[in-house]
Amino acid sequence: MAEKTWGGVFNEATDRRVEQFTESVSFDRRLFAHDIAASIAHAQMLSQVGLLTPEECRQIEQGLEAIRLEIEQGKFEFRIEWEDIHTHIERALIERIGDVGRKLHTARSRNDQIATDLRLWVRDAINRIDVRLLDVQKAFIGRCDRDAGVILPGYTHFQRAQPVLAPHYWLCYCEKLQRDRERLADCRKRVNVLSLGAAALAGTSLPIDREEVARRLGFESVAANSLDVSSDRDFVLEFVFTLAMIAEHLSTWAEEWILWSTVEFDFLKLPQAFCTGSSIMPQKVNPDVLELTRGKTARVVGNLQTLLVLIKGLPLAYNRDLQEDKEPLFDAFDTVDSALSLAAPLIAQTELNLPAIAERLDRGYLDATTFMEYLIGRGIPQRTAHGLVGRLVRTAMDRGVRLADLPLTEFQAAAPDLDESVYGVLGVEQAVAAMQSYGSTAPAEVRKQVERWKKRLEI
Repeated sequence: MAEKTWGGVFNEATDRRVEQFTESVSFDRRLFAHDIAASIAHAQMLSQVGLLTPEECRQIEQGLEAIRLEIEQGKFEFRIEWEDIHTHIERALIERIGDVGRKLHTARSRNDQIATDLRLWVRDAINRIDVRLLDVQKAFIGRCDRDAGVILPGYTHFQRAQPVLAPHYWLCYCEKLQRDRERLADCRKRVNVLSLGAAALAGTSLPIDREEVARRLGFESVAANSLDVSSDRDFVLEFVFTLAMIAEHLSTWAEEWILWSTVEFDFLKLPQAFCTGSSIMPQKVNPDVLELTRGKTARVVGNLQTLLVLIKGLPLAYNRDLQEDKEPLFDAFDTVDSALSLAAPLIAQTELNLPAIAERLDRGYLDATTFMEYLIGRGIPQRTAHGLVGRLVRTAMDRGVRLADLPLTEFQAAAPDLDESVYGVLGVEQAVAAMQSYGSTAPAEVRKQVERWKKRLEI
């Protein structure tokens, strides 16, 4: 038991099967840099308050930096009997510098240590995901000038509804991803709170300076309740919830582009570098990256569910159950990070099939709503105008023609005051041009929104 950091009270060795069941170093080793950074800040504070001498602090710092390098170079030995990354680093430090290394754990517990490491890791993860989201936003904005003037059918209930400009579509995803970025920024405020110094659950009787550690590690504040520190994983759940929202948004985009790439839609051509083929059907070009982006969303949502169930009903303060928070956290991050890394270049390299889009754009009576609003502008009540246009659409459908192909006499039979000006709002181009409201697909409004996004994203 001498190898255990907690073995003094025990007189039996740990069953090997227990060691295998309880170890976490197989996955928490990725926290090594954050654990070392927090340990160095802790040692510097201990020196400042007189619990370490300056020379002892120097030895600890040098030892920890050497261990960091050894892990980075893949030369560090990991052993399951040493349980977690904290114990591995501490034991390696003691092996290097002797009893001075045993002083590092003064005034801290693995409970506040892991909470601090996780906060440092999540803070870095938030920064990385934010950069990824920015790249995807820039990819969508980069399409806006390229696709300016292109009109697409907009859908509700997966039925053709009204025409929209392609840049209006791309800006829609920028808005969704911006909300994700704002959620990340808000989450970061609650992540950026120092846990270290709470010790196991009650604090410490030693004269530590938690504010100094917070300053050294770049935390904005210090956790105010030691019981809360040991039990709190809210910040982990909040981050994974935000990752789940990002995954959901990516899944919606992927689903649309999967459909749009089919022969039935034929709206776009995906770059073959982001597709795969079939082992039996030679003609197939399958949108596997998009399908996996959609499919991996289930993993991220599942990870969130795991964490929600994990913390349900845990008594205060720390419980070993919380060891199980890391794998779903890491997997959610890795999944979203990889999906975002592929989304930006895929968006940039995909080409719209303009002839195919244009050839079918007049199908579906996309101009019906604008025609109704034209009638409202002429004083006809909305409900009356709605019924009138519906009947004219029925007439056009029965004849297999567009609304714009109906003779003026048909319009005048429905509303005697109508004149040739009615044709000025019929057809998808006129329907788009008629838009006026802020946030609409009006060409002038879309141009303003694109420029606003360029300025906002510093493009």
